[in-house]
Amino acid sequence: MTRKTIKPVRRPAAPKSVTEGSGNVFADLGLRNPEQELMKARLTLQIHRIIRERGLTQNQAAAALGVRQPHVSWLMNNRSGSFSVGKLLEFLTRLGQDVEVKVRPTRHDHGEMSVTLR
Repeated sequence: MTRKTIKPVRRPAAPKSVTEGSGNVFADLGLRNPEQELMKARLTLQIHRIIRERGLTQNQAAAALGVRQPHVSWLMNNRSGSFSVGKLLEFLTRLGQDVEVKVRPTRHDHGEMSVTLR
């Protein structure tokens, strides 16, 4: 005689509550300096894209950026925490990108930071 295996019936999971994000995950997580962290993440992503598009190895990218290979590994894994915004901007110029910084008065109590990528 063969035995039949009875599979348990899966019931749909109860709906979980969903909270709409602010657009800045760093602010949503309550981290310090969330606008700066978001800017660093966006700059790092652009550096990552350029390195990938050019097909550079991490050693080649390190030579172009003027850093050691482990630092490129951090960038490629979106670990920009150890780099300042200024250093990330420098990396972009070393990769042949023009960087423009605009400063203007704000209408709010506190100014904002943003990055526009093309």
